[in-house]
Amino acid sequence: MDKIALTAGVLYVIVLLRAGGTFAVGWLAGAGARRSKFAGRISSAKFRRAERAIQRWGAPVVAVSFLTVGFQTAANFLAGSMRMPLPRYLPALFGGGAAWALIYATAGIGVLEVLGKLFAERTALGVSAVAVLLLAVCGVVVYRRRRAALSSGDTAAEES
Repeated sequence: MDKIALTAGVLYVIVLLRAGGTFAVGWLAGAGARRSKFAGRISSAKFRRAERAIQRWGAPVVAVSFLTVGFQTAANFLAGSMRMPLPRYLPALFGGGAAWALIYATAGIGVLEVLGKLFAERTALGVSAVAVLLLAVCGVVVYRRRRAALSSGDTAAEES
């Protein structure tokens, strides 16, 4: 249990720094955009309505984003760039970050222990498991890149 608590604590500090930093960068980017040539575009009524909605209702989205893969950074950046008030953002950051740290600590330690046992008791099976895992990750990356290339090719074909 001590391993999980220590791992979760370290991961919690990491996620607070990373997500909080992303929020701060978004806040600065939003402030810079409001002073740039885009200021006219982002001061429209639609944009202000969207900004107010995110400021008011974005905290649950930020909290849930920690349970997703790939959406977390965008949610935190958007919350910062849309100036979500800190009293709404911080509870979402603390709660979502805690959930993320606990999930990754327990699942991560479990996977590492299973792989450790496999390597210790049946090395060939352990190597095979890691190879299958790496092939699966590579397959997903290739599939997503091809799908993205095809969809951007369709967009280019529609434009011409």
